[in-house]
Amino acid sequence: MENFVVSARKYRPATFDTVVGQQSITNTLKNAIKNNHLAQAFLFCGPRGVGKTSCARILAKTINCMNLSPEIEACNECESCQGFNNNYSFNIHELDAASNNGVDKIRELVDQVRFAPQVGKYNIYIIDEVHMLSQAAFNAFLKTLEEPPAHALFILATTEKHKIIPTILSRCQIFDFKRIQIADITEHLAYVAKNEGIEVEHEALHIIAQKADGALRDALSIFDQIISFCGDKLTYQAVIQNLNILDYDYYFRVTDAVYNSDIPSALNAFNEILNNGFDGHHFINGLGMHFRNLLVAKDAITLSLLEVGDSIKQRYLEQSQSWQQQHLLKALELCNKVDLNYRMSKNQRLLVEITLMQICGVKEDNTSVEKKTFVVKQKQSNEVKTAVTKEIQEQKVVATLTILPKVEENKNLEIDLPKTSTKAIKIVNFKDNIQKKTISINSHSESEKQDEVKENSVVQEDKRNEQVFSQEDLNEKWVQYANEKENVGKHNLLSVLRDKKAILKENFNVCITLDNKVQEEVLIDEKTKLLGYLKTQLENDSISLTVDVTPLKEEEMKAYTAEDKFKKMVKKNPDLLNLKDKFDLEIDF
Repeated sequence: MENFVVSARKYRPATFDTVVGQQSITNTLKNAIKNNHLAQAFLFCGPRGVGKTSCARILAKTINCMNLSPEIEACNECESCQGFNNNYSFNIHELDAASNNGVDKIRELVDQVRFAPQVGKYNIYIIDEVHMLSQAAFNAFLKTLEEPPAHALFILATTEKHKIIPTILSRCQIFDFKRIQIADITEHLAYVAKNEGIEVEHEALHIIAQKADGALRDALSIFDQIISFCGDKLTYQAVIQNLNILDYDYYFRVTDAVYNSDIPSALNAFNEILNNGFDGHHFINGLGMHFRNLLVAKDAITLSLLEVGDSIKQRYLEQSQSWQQQHLLKALELCNKVDLNYRMSKNQRLLVEITLMQICGVKEDNTSVEKKTFVVKQKQSNEVKTAVTKEIQEQKVVATLTILPKVEENKNLEIDLPKTSTKAIKIVNFKDNIQKKTISINSHSESEKQDEVKENSVVQEDKRNEQVFSQEDLNEKWVQYANEKENVGKHNLLSVLRDKKAILKENFNVCITLDNKVQEEVLIDEKTKLLGYLKTQLENDSISLTVDVTPLKEEEMKAYTAEDKFKKMVKKNPDLLNLKDKFDLEIDF
């Protein structure tokens, strides 16, 4: 029985041309070899399964090849190539940094670097997963990496570039490997299937490529797994069954149900999905992706963003025609909210079902909004018409009433009319000029309102409180206000109110004398509130507050420094000065 070799090893690239999806990097390396512009250290970065180690081996093999082809590929016939292919090359050394991350292993490697190669031009050292090296190992490697011998070349590979110290990064030529495109993976899987004599469906290969998430090695491993399951015929159903992938058909069914506002069908489809063992979170994420695909399928410009097979793409194109863009955006928003709240929800199934019901009502909500807008506009127009009709009727009534006082038969009758009434009488001819009549009526009403405001202001002025109060009453309310500010925490204001006494003078003028500008600013900031409080408590609206600032005289100023305090003490007791001089004392203490 022939030994089985997994496809990831069997179809591992052996030349630059067979590397999948990294053409820019392979072309750069080939040109560097052709022009003899090789760096002494390379760093290959990128996710798993994209060809970092494979490119490192191909580069090492090609550099030491003695008979390069015109396409800058290894000949596979010279002594160096034969040794590499048969795994006995003494010039190419591979080190797994994950299991050899100590400083001792790096020191051994540094010692080996000194020896010249037995065959070929270079001693090449490939260090895989270099980010696993310890800090001490990195430090031991720095000097050799910066100034290696002319015959030594280092190729480092890592999946986590951010874990490598900057001093290592600055000494290397860095190549960033990208994720392999779904189309490239699908094409390579078709090539492998053809060589293996396996009949495949294109949609099945596309699902495998999507599941691999840009890693060709993962795609080949999944391919081997499916072949073991279904034999020589690889079908779409076999792939989704073996990989436990939710079929596109479920999403199309649910989308048709919510488009038709068929809540029972949508809930039954979701229940079927749960019974098949799929997670609700996985379903809602897939449904959001489905709405996204419908959105990009509506425009030919974004159609290239649809990474699905041809038959599935055609279904997306057909279904997207019946949806409007705003409906898809609303459905996407609802799916995104569920994705954010799913883990925190106590009843996750109910959360998804409510979302499906809301998506079913997306179209109806927009229709109802349009109807409501039309009804509101129609109602507003009716209200405007009613208001205009009512205003005209009122104007007719006013005009009729203002005409009645004009009686010429009884000349002895005296009527005192205000000036505005004459303007109103002129409205008899309002049929000829409705606009002038309306302005006259409005001006009449506005003048009446102004007269009422003036009368009210006069009445309010007459009702001003001027309750008489004494100095004792003022002191009592002053202390009460200070106590209230103590509870608020305004300590500067509190000290001013308690230290300074308010004096009542003529015409209810309250005068307070302060020592400096700082106290004045504190009191002025509180002046409005203080006056309002005094007017309310003393029932007198005529109270005014006057603030005077009288600085202290020099003899009244307090001594703050040690020297000032000593001078004050000497004035009271001159013997202190003799005591200071006799014992040579210092004032500062």
